[in-house]
Amino acid sequence: MPALRPGPDRLAPRLSILDRYMLRQLLLALAASTGALATLIWLTQSLHFVSLVVGRGLSLRVFLELTSLLIPSFVAVILPITTFVVVQFIYQRFGTDRELTVMQAAGLSPFMMARPGLMCAAIATGACLLLNVWVVPVSYHAFRQYEFQIRNRMAAFLIQDGVFTQVSDSMTVYIRTRDKDGTLHGIMVEDDRTPGAEATILAEEGNLVIVGDQPRVVLFNGSRQEIDAHTGRLNVLTFARNTIDLSSPHGNHTRQPDANELPIAQLLHPDMHLYSRRDESKMVIEAWRRLSTPFCAFSFAMIGLLGAMGGNYSRQASIIRPVLAILGVVAVQALTLAVQNLASRNLQLMPLMWICTLTPGLICAALLFWPEFRADRDRPAPAGSPRP
Repeated sequence: MPALRPGPDRLAPRLSILDRYMLRQLLLALAASTGALATLIWLTQSLHFVSLVVGRGLSLRVFLELTSLLIPSFVAVILPITTFVVVQFIYQRFGTDRELTVMQAAGLSPFMMARPGLMCAAIATGACLLLNVWVVPVSYHAFRQYEFQIRNRMAAFLIQDGVFTQVSDSMTVYIRTRDKDGTLHGIMVEDDRTPGAEATILAEEGNLVIVGDQPRVVLFNGSRQEIDAHTGRLNVLTFARNTIDLSSPHGNHTRQPDANELPIAQLLHPDMHLYSRRDESKMVIEAWRRLSTPFCAFSFAMIGLLGAMGGNYSRQASIIRPVLAILGVVAVQALTLAVQNLASRNLQLMPLMWICTLTPGLICAALLFWPEFRADRDRPAPAGSPRP
């Protein structure tokens, strides 16, 4: 009696187990590599905000809360690259360990072997799209708001005794002592918010108060010293009571959000009463960039699959194909950035942004799967089956 060969219904459960095995390794490697690289970038970028801790006496908790809001933007940038690295590395290891050879000998088609990589690419693309459209604008807006509060509001309440505290880029405050009830003694304020009218303010006592969610210091028995820009003479004005705003210069307590903080709907239809005409093209390009760049994860994954599965398995090919795949990813990334720069100057070139992100992946998919599709199409139909 001839041995029974496994039919499609018997082979399907094994393929499902194989898909889960390969997909699990891909996703674990993707999460580990993306997390490690995002942490490394976070550590390097956080050095720019050390001055807030050292110069303005912020706590470590505030520093971590502020810088952690930048992590989603880091992940959105590096996720397509780590997707390529993971797909290339895992499938290259499958090829080196002869696992792909065994799968091919078992009758698996290139598409079925590449299916876990395509699932990983789809998950990465969806995650990038979610980050670009929703998570990154929200987190970056929260970061800018938090930074604005620290630089213009919170720093005013972190004034230390006997220390020159820079509460903003144009104001420095010094106090000699502070009582338990909050009364300040021996106050000096260097106010450089008005160019050409810099002033030094001295006061015997004062108190920090909040007026309209803005920090202010009420000074008693002091003087304001200012050098006249025209005559060069020192003008001294004494006062019994004076109030100084310690937030932003010129009474500007609001902050205009930039394009990176706005949602897609506002980028595509900006309020031109708040922005200039030259900013309109930047906002439109930012909207299309958020929508198109996530598909780089798909194209990069397809380049990795083609580099790992395209052609015969040999020691020389296992070195040349990954190098060519890396050069291909670098070329696609450089071309994407160049097209975005050109589209910002000419909005008619915006469709090229989609072409640069999708075309490489479609070309690699055609090179990898078209021979299989053509062979299935040209294979003669079994006897007795209806002809098309």
